[in-house]
Amino acid sequence: MTECSSDLRKLGAGVSSAQDVAQRIASYLYRRFGNDQTGRQDCVLVRCFLTRSYRELDPQSQDCARRALSCGPGSLDMKCLTLFGTAGERPEWNDRNRSRRYRSIPITDKQVLSQFPMVSQLLQQLGVEVESKMQPKSDTRADRTERTLNVFYVAEAKGSPFVPAQEEFVIPFGIESILGFGGVFPSKEFFTIILFSREKISRETAELFKPLAVSVRSALVPFDGARP
Repeated sequence: MTECSSDLRKLGAGVSSAQDVAQRIASYLYRRFGNDQTGRQDCVLVRCFLTRSYRELDPQSQDCARRALSCGPGSLDMKCLTLFGTAGERPEWNDRNRSRRYRSIPITDKQVLSQFPMVSQLLQQLGVEVESKMQPKSDTRADRTERTLNVFYVAEAKGSPFVPAQEEFVIPFGIESILGFGGVFPSKEFFTIILFSREKISRETAELFKPLAVSVRSALVPFDGARP
C-alpha cells in the first residue's frame, strides 16, 4: 500500500481540473489491483465521487439530480454526490458523461436516498450526517481538514439489501465485495472512492485502504470546490 499511496499523491500533477484528477485516480486504482496469473482485474468498476452544491453542477448533472427528485431542488445549495471519475471493464464505465442514474445524487433529501440504499449505507458507514451542509459526524477530530472518513464495506455483495442491482450488475459481473474510503476537504466538501471487487475482501484488508484517503485528498485538494 505504500507504493500505491505514493503514486496516488502524484496524480494531481500537471492537470487543470478536479475531474481530470478524479479520472486519473479511478483509472489508476482499476489497473493497480489485478491477478497476474489470470491477467484479470480484481475490480470490475471503480468510481470517484465528490460532493457539490446543485448550483455548481453542469447542466447534465443538474438534470440527473432533478430526475432523482422528480421535481426541482428545494434549494440551489442542495448537496449532491457527484461522479467525477470512473473506470471499469465496460466502455461506458470509463466516461462519466455516459452515467445516467449515478452521475449526481441529491444526498440531503432522505426520500431520494431511500432510492439509493447503497449510497445511504455508504454515508452512514463513512460517518457523514445527511444535512444541508454535509458535515461529518462530530468527534474530537472533526475540525481537522485532514480528517479521513471511516471505511465503507459490504463483505457479501450477493443478496445484500444495500446493493439492489443484483440481476443486472452483481450477479453477471461476479461482484463479491464492495469497499469505499473517503476524506474531508477544507471547504467541508468530501470525496469518496468506491471499488466493486470480484474478489472477496476481508474487514482487515478493507481497513488497509483507509490511509489511501490521505493520498487521494492530497491529489484533489488543489481543486477543492471546483466545478465538475
